[in-house]
Amino acid sequence: MAGSLACVGIGMTLGAHICPLARSYIEQADVVFSGVSNGIVELWLQEMHPDVRSLQVYYGEGKSRHITYREMVDAILAEVRQGKKVVGAFYGHPGVFAQAPHRSIEAARAEGFEAVMVPGISAEDCLIADLGIDPGQFGCQQFEASQFMFYQRRFDPSCYLILWQIGLAGDKSMARFATGKAHRQVLIELLAETYPLDHQVILYEAAVLPIDKVRKHTLPLRDLADAEIFMHTTLVIPPSEKMRPNPTILEKLAKLETAYQVDDTLIPEN
Repeated sequence: MAGSLACVGIGMTLGAHICPLARSYIEQADVVFSGVSNGIVELWLQEMHPDVRSLQVYYGEGKSRHITYREMVDAILAEVRQGKKVVGAFYGHPGVFAQAPHRSIEAARAEGFEAVMVPGISAEDCLIADLGIDPGQFGCQQFEASQFMFYQRRFDPSCYLILWQIGLAGDKSMARFATGKAHRQVLIELLAETYPLDHQVILYEAAVLPIDKVRKHTLPLRDLADAEIFMHTTLVIPPSEKMRPNPTILEKLAKLETAYQVDDTLIPEN
């Protein structure tokens, strides 16, 4: 029997976000690898399948996550190569801030195995709903916090700016589970080049368990360094400026509209 791989998303909130397709893959698998950060969620997966293997065992303080992800992929592919139907069940969306699913699928396909990804409700989806943000209103830009710091990224203060994983902001080691106040102060200084220090920002955390409360803590940008930050905390910065019209493009479009109106008057009626 040819092996196969499905990396599925189970959503953010326990039991509330999983889609029928993801559940079907889990129930029909030969083995399920669990990529979740909460032990209760893992117990819930075990109710759906008798052979659930945690990927959390590959993490370690001081251990490079590059090594961790490689070990995860090796464990998953080893079962696929044995001809098994393998499922990787990951919290949120398996393709969002998750290297192991992408690498596993790429490796499986390269070896000729069938491999699919089933989307799930991500932290971004929950954030939009919980904070009442419509990306179509002002626009929205998103970056991983450390990448935002390491590179000269262009961003627009007239739209929402979302920085993921600010608990790891400034970490170049790929071996820590958190950075501290000094690293966040560097981030504040970078943001202060564009935003006023009294600009109100939001610390967001989605609900993982049904009994959890959504965190949406508003504070001035200057207070970010002293705030309580976790690995799953997201920084949301609302627009600080109004959108500026583009007169050159508006003039071109106005000329086009005028031309269309002239053309319409030349079309004979039936």
